[in-house]
Amino acid sequence: MTTPRASLPSDAARIAAILTKATADRVAISPVSTEFPGFEIAAGYAVQRHLRAEAGPLAGWKLGLTSRAKQAQVGVHEPVRGFLAAANALDLAEPLLVREYIQPRAEPEIAFIMAASLAGPTVSSADVMAATAAVAVGIEILDSRYRDYTFTAPDVVADNTSAARYLIGPAVSAAGLDLRLLGVLLEHNGEVIATASGAAALGHPASAVAWLVRSLAAENDGLRPGDLVLSGGLTAAVALQTGDVVTVAADRLGSVEIGCR
Repeated sequence: MTTPRASLPSDAARIAAILTKATADRVAISPVSTEFPGFEIAAGYAVQRHLRAEAGPLAGWKLGLTSRAKQAQVGVHEPVRGFLAAANALDLAEPLLVREYIQPRAEPEIAFIMAASLAGPTVSSADVMAATAAVAVGIEILDSRYRDYTFTAPDVVADNTSAARYLIGPAVSAAGLDLRLLGVLLEHNGEVIATASGAAALGHPASAVAWLVRSLAAENDGLRPGDLVLSGGLTAAVALQTGDVVTVAADRLGSVEIGCR
């Protein structure tokens, strides 16, 4: 009997449909790699492209596994990327309806708003800063479709890096800010549960965005003016339940808060 491998266009479409159904049913499933033992990163991005085609207008991009510790945990040596659907943005003061998700978690982010197009295989962090209109503090809501958040790197790529919703604070000029040293605080129900600095994202948030641009270059894509980029979770994500309140504050960027209903 031949072992199934997720390498054909029909495989990617089939896997995307399975993931879409899991979201609609609000039921966690086994990782794709358990059904397709040969499942690799390239196949994961093929699945993600199918999901992207069905997502409607895009707001931008997001990074995952930007922490060296998280990379080591899943056995990869570089981040992964996903897309941000415009429809998944949360407004300030808009509650998160927990019942609409499978296993939601929240993590703090530093977001970039682009002023200029940026593309190519040699883009640097300096190029990113020059093309950035502003930065902001943010909260990303993750919702893995895999049971207990157990997955390989190709699995999480196919799952669009667990993307669900996101909340972005007011835009602030990056001029004069050392994003590497920027302090970030995560509160859960009024209790400080984690602190970090911008350096948790590949040593510098702009370095993470530069990696994203170089990765997109392989698909002849890049960033455009107005694109939003989440540069990667800065701490471990916190699980959410009805009644929870999550607040993220960052030096000189202010704070954002999400209430769960």
